[in-house]
Amino acid sequence: MNLHHFIKVAATVCATLFVWSAQAQSFPHKPVTLMVPYPAGGVSDVIARTLNVTLAKHLGQPVLVENLGGASGAIAAQKVLNAPADGHLIFQGGPNELILAPMANAAVKYKSEEFRLVQMIAINPMAVLARKDLPVNNGDELVAFAKKSASTGTPMTYASVGPGSMYHLLGEHMSKLTGVDMTHVPYKGGAPAQQDLMAGLVDIFMTPFGKSHGQLVDEGKLKVVGVLSSERQEMFKKAPTFNESKALKGFVFEMWSGYFVRKDTPEAVVQALHKALSEVAQDPAVRAALEAQAMIVPRPQALLAMNKVYADNIARYRGIAQSMNLQPQ
Repeated sequence: MNLHHFIKVAATVCATLFVWSAQAQSFPHKPVTLMVPYPAGGVSDVIARTLNVTLAKHLGQPVLVENLGGASGAIAAQKVLNAPADGHLIFQGGPNELILAPMANAAVKYKSEEFRLVQMIAINPMAVLARKDLPVNNGDELVAFAKKSASTGTPMTYASVGPGSMYHLLGEHMSKLTGVDMTHVPYKGGAPAQQDLMAGLVDIFMTPFGKSHGQLVDEGKLKVVGVLSSERQEMFKKAPTFNESKALKGFVFEMWSGYFVRKDTPEAVVQALHKALSEVAQDPAVRAALEAQAMIVPRPQALLAMNKVYADNIARYRGIAQSMNLQPQ
């Protein structure tokens, strides 16, 4: 490299660093938007609207909520990637949208690694709900029932919110682990899946749960076979974890939501967002509101820990997808 070229490269690098530094120091210099990849009224929307006002106080700018559904959350995710990497557009989501969507949907062109996890905000424990008359009460009984059903030529059915969704992946994973065929019944969302479950048209549905599910179980309209968390859940005190069973030991999964930015967002901006989101996650009113919805608010973690959480999730779900030979549709 000649001296002239070296000086030119050095000048370009310095100019870029100066712009990044200036951006970081002035961040945020306009309203910040939380991009929610589902319509208003759903669980994701509730999370965003529970904390946007508190986050605004910590950032010193209004925090707006934008709902943009479609393609398992991929349309909203792509909009974040198409926007400037300046931290003013933040994606709220998790593995379903950023890890599974690119593996399951051929129309999704982004890679999971194009995003960076800034902070987690909520963990949604999952349960296996069943039609009210399914004769099983734990993981081992469920596997025994599935084996018996498969042997008679009418495999047990499980609902999902679409091919390639977390719900579909877990059903296929359970089938693979136990060596038992089950029939996948995809729906366009959780509500229609739940309606058919209550009508007895499908056997089970693995789903995050909230107050409304607890009520339906109490009323005898649905049954809870077990929970997928590592510990038993307050809402379903009598329901065992699948981890307690012999057939499904280690079958521990949960849905979680976090805040993501483009990978190339300046470090100082990421740190400012991380600080503000960590403070919001420790706000008593925010925590109480989310916990009232049966969510767990995890203790805020350092950025390095967030990098590891996201990388581990990518590796885990890609491994499951490869084992079931998931092909983009």
